[in-house]
Amino acid sequence: MDFDTIAAISTPIGEGAIAIVRLSGPDAVTMANRIFTSKDLTEVPSHTIHYGKLVDPHSGEVAEEVMVSVLRTPKTFTREDIIEINCHGGLVAANRTLELVLAEGARLAEPGEFTKRAFLNGRIDLSQAEGVMDLIRAKTDKAMNVALKQLDGRLSSLIRKLRQDLIETVAHVEVNIDYPEYDDVEEMSHEVMRQKTREVHDEIESLLEVAKQGKILREGLATAIIGRPNVGKSSLMNTLVQENKAIVTDIPGTTRDIIEEYVNVRGVPLRLIDTAGIRETEDIVERMGVEKSRQALKEADLILFVLNNNEELTEEDLLLFEAVRDFEYIVVINKTDLKRNLNLDRVRELAGDQAVIETSLLEEKGVDELEKAIAQTFFSGEIETGDLTYVSNVRHIQLLKQSKEALEEAMNGIEMGMPLDIVQIDVTRTWSLLGEIIGDTASDSLIDQLFSQFCLGK
Repeated sequence: MDFDTIAAISTPIGEGAIAIVRLSGPDAVTMANRIFTSKDLTEVPSHTIHYGKLVDPHSGEVAEEVMVSVLRTPKTFTREDIIEINCHGGLVAANRTLELVLAEGARLAEPGEFTKRAFLNGRIDLSQAEGVMDLIRAKTDKAMNVALKQLDGRLSSLIRKLRQDLIETVAHVEVNIDYPEYDDVEEMSHEVMRQKTREVHDEIESLLEVAKQGKILREGLATAIIGRPNVGKSSLMNTLVQENKAIVTDIPGTTRDIIEEYVNVRGVPLRLIDTAGIRETEDIVERMGVEKSRQALKEADLILFVLNNNEELTEEDLLLFEAVRDFEYIVVINKTDLKRNLNLDRVRELAGDQAVIETSLLEEKGVDELEKAIAQTFFSGEIETGDLTYVSNVRHIQLLKQSKEALEEAMNGIEMGMPLDIVQIDVTRTWSLLGEIIGDTASDSLIDQLFSQFCLGK
């Protein structure tokens, strides 16, 4: 497949020590060589870096002082010739360098086009390409480990094995159907199909069992902090984030809007949402915040329900208990440094099986117990990223669910004694669905859509 030469700034825009402008394509080396003065880049060995200056060939002026890395095909990320120009950080230096290479005939890369070329050139498959973006977006070290394993091809290898098992089974059955030399061929074919579909089905089921955890590691646990005004919601957020993100005052209704922040709790990425206190109010702005809070409540994976140890349960508290009844939540009793007026037994009765944690955020007491409870709620306190193959991508999860359903239809057909050429339709459909995960059977429009979500320069 023939491609042109593309270029983009591959480091974040802004001030910094260095910025990197990357080129990839058949003319990457010659284009860079026309603006690099110190040595002939076409003659240097691959995987070497060289100091020199960039010169505008039209004006003859020195444009930048740089280090240029030369990486020759096929041992590169894209399996094309790659040039990486390390220039000074900052908008002017990076843009000037990019303008020089574009003037030599390079095309500005589309978002994700470097990774897309790695996929199209066969260096990585589609799930590994998506692992690249997961790696960039990882919020915790555990999420990064999962992304690294996906990038390394652990999921790809398993999917390829399952597809190979299915296609071998289909081929075996077709041979037996085409050459029915023995009376027991049909019975044997049914048994082979039954056994193999069950094995693949169980493997897919195992992947889906840990998919929820994988999705949490990838996207973060949407965690809403709720409670009456002035019970300590913003203080709880600031304690978990360890920064003063939310305004903390003694005035009820201070938080008028949703405040979001990511935080790492024992390897679990939480997307914390500090909501406005849910109560009836005449204040128009505060009322809008309360409505947003109710919406955040519906979308949350976990709710931290804050109560005030110094106050008795109110009607509003009871209404909130009713509102969170069908959700996963943890009751956080705050202000234990003050006199207890809260009926703890009544709170535990209302909470049922949900955890109840006592804290004094002012004195930073009970925070460890809260973090432990959060981790135990979704991961039994530990996250195993060593031997498990996590599925974290929503697209992958959906395709695995469809594959599981197709295999169940195939197994039902076998039990009902349906002809194997009919059963094979569902087995072949499973093979195709699994192929979409790694890109073997994915459409061009799907591939374009996925890579369009990547950042520019990756």
